Parts: sequence; C-alpha cells; structure tokens
Amino acid sequence: MNRKKFIKSLAWLPLVSSSMSLKDLDKMTADLNNTSKMPVLFLGHGSPMNAIEDNEFVSSFRKLGQELTKPHAILCISAHWETKGTHVTAMQHPRTIHDFGGFPQALFDVQYPVPGSPELAKETQHLITKTDIELDNNWGLDHGAWSVIKHLYPNADVPVIQMSIDYTKPPEYHYELAQQLNSLRHKGVLIVGSGNMVHNLRMVDWRRLKDTFAFDWALEANEAMKTFILDNDHKSLIHFKSQGRAFDLAIPTPEHYLPLIYTLGLKNKNESVSIFNDKPVAGALTMTSLKID
Repeated sequence: MNRKKFIKSLAWLPLVSSSMSLKDLDKMTADLNNTSKMPVLFLGHGSPMNAIEDNEFVSSFRKLGQELTKPHAILCISAHWETKGTHVTAMQHPRTIHDFGGFPQALFDVQYPVPGSPELAKETQHLITKTDIELDNNWGLDHGAWSVIKHLYPNADVPVIQMSIDYTKPPEYHYELAQQLNSLRHKGVLIVGSGNMVHNLRMVDWRRLKDTFAFDWALEANEAMKTFILDNDHKSLIHFKSQGRAFDLAIPTPEHYLPLIYTLGLKNKNESVSIFNDKPVAGALTMTSLKID
C-alpha cells in the first residue's frame, strides 16, 4: 500500500464497523512502512560441516547477516528439496532435517528452532500463477537451508519457509517462476537460493576436502558462469547444457545449480551483483555466492 492510498483509507476508518481490529490497522501500517526492497542471495553452501565449522565462508555469511536489513521472513530455495510439482512449507514450527550421513554426531545434534510462516506460504501460493503451489506440512528445513541461514541469523528469530524444486521442469520454468516472487522483496522477505555453482561429488578429491583448489574444468566453468552473471547473460546460464564439457562436468545433475537460476530470475535490470566466497573446494566444488541489490 502506498502513502496516498493509506492516507485516503484513514478517512473512512470512522465509518468501518467495530469488527475492524487493531491488528488489521497494524497490518495496514506495516504494509506502508514495508517499501524498501530486500536483496536476493545465492549462497554456496558446500559441505554440511560448514554449519558447525568456523572458516572463511562461514565468516562471510555472518558478516552478511550483520550488514543486511533484518527481514520479516525468509523464503529459501534449497538444492536438497526436489519434488514433483512445486511445494512450500506451511507449518508453524519446521523441523531441522539432518539429510546426510557419515558426519560427526555434533552435526546431527544441531537444531535450528526457527519459526515458520504459514501466512507467507499462502501468499506465495497466491502470487504464483505459473503453476499450482502445494502447501506442505511435512518437510521442514533441510541442511541446504539451515546450515547457511543459521549463520545469517544465529538467534533463529526470522521465520523461514522453503520452496521446493520441481525436478520434472526445465531451467526456463524455474527462471520464470522466480520472477513471480519479485513483489515479496518489497514486503520484507529475503529470498535465498542455496546450492553450488560447481558441484560434482563424483570428482571431489576426498583426501583434500579442506583445500581450496579447482580442477581445470571446474575453474573454467566457474569463471564462465561469473562472466555470464556480470554481463546479465541469463540466457546462456539457463541453457547451461549447451555450454560445453566444462559445464557438463560442473553440473552433472541440476539440483545444486537451479537455485542460482531462481536468484537470477529475481534480478531487476538496474540492480548490481556482488560476488563473495569465490573459492573452490576439493577440486570439484565452488563456494561462489552472490548478493543482488
């Protein structure tokens, strides 16, 4: 609601029945004040161990959380929730999902008891006309979401919902669907894509998991992706399967790459891109992250 409409609405407040609550008026005021646009993030989440380790990537996430205007809520698109159809979590209290194996018990002990937002889930459902959005009360927050968001907001005091990735759809679908979420940015919602631009676990050097180095093909793909991003060449990124062998190796399956496509779909023409955490890990992963504002 803009200021002119809000002031005009005040004129008829005395005529409204007594059934209008203070809560309703508070909501109108919140709508007026909530006009500053939130940025969009793509966060390279890497290993689940980043949830409990103290390293340069985690430090960047923490710094970013301190710099951002605190959002009213977060909508996260994580590589680790693939579904047939598109779903959004709609529970009041999403569970912390430990969707991995072979890690120390300390990682399984982590809980991120953040509230959900059924209201944001319903608004997201109503905003999207490209497809039917299903409200989900079973999923929760997978590690693609909580392992990074916990560093942005360690007090778990910002409501979080997740939107799933429909694995049956092509990249164009995800890009266009993201564009329908843009109005949420003006309502205090921080939209986060969580994945990795280069993600090939079959080619990771498991002996050097903490070493920041890249195989030639990983470096080539990551540099080309950054060039396309900074040149606003989203078409080439959408058609990643046509970009040659380096991209084929960097994106053997699309789930970690598609959150980037969602992030770029939310970029307006006049916005800039800041790149951070731009380092490879173990040869076949990159932690490259983006902030769009």
